[in-house]
Order: sequence, then structure tokens, then C-alpha cells
Amino acid sequence: QVQLIESGGGLVQAGGSLRLSCAASGRTFSHLHTAWFRQAPEKEREFVAGISPSSTYSTYADSVKGRFTISRDNAKNALYLQMNSLKAEDTAVYYCAAGASGWGPTAIFDFWGQGTQVTVSS
Repeated sequence: QVQLIESGGGLVQAGGSLRLSCAASGRTFSHLHTAWFRQAPEKEREFVAGISPSSTYSTYADSVKGRFTISRDNAKNALYLQMNSLKAEDTAVYYCAAGASGWGPTAIFDFWGQGTQVTVSS
């Protein structure tokens, strides 16, 4: 079992930056694929970025490519999302997720955090 707790959300002006963190419990974190998703009000949850267990591979949604960077530190059981050049449309609840099947948008993620709110004012 893996528990995930996100932090780092908040209110930021358009063009600003935020760094989200996800702290994981459990000794299997380093073997799991991980990702960030987000869900805006009245919209479906969408994939943001994913990264393989050893950080060899990563992938991003087109909407965040070039602005967001996903990373992880297995020694700290942590996942990160650096968000730069934030836009109003990035406003959403951001969730970290982990699973064994893959790091892309179609992978199945078995473990989810509770989410952290990111609000970008225009």
C-alpha cells in the first residue's frame, strides 16, 4: 500500500511559478510509475505529466509542455511538479498518482493523493 500526500498548491498570478510536491509512504515507491493529474471545476480529470521509476522516461500533456517539469527523488520518496509561466487555465486541483503499469496518460494508477488546489489569477 502506498499513501500519497500533495503539497505546494496556492494562489499565484498569471506568469508566476509554483512547485508541487507529493510525499509517498511505503517502500515500493521507487518501483512505481508516477504522474500528475488535474481536475478543473466542471471538467474531467486530465493527465498532466508522468515519469518512470528511474526517471529515464517522462511525458507531458501538450498544454503544459515546455512550462511544467516533472521529477522525482526516490531516496526521499517524493514526486515533484515545477510549474512555470502559469496561466489562468492551469487552475485546478492537482493530484499525484502512482502505479505499476506505466507513466503515460493511458496507464492505470492504483494510488492517488487527496489533491492540492492551484489557482492562477489573470
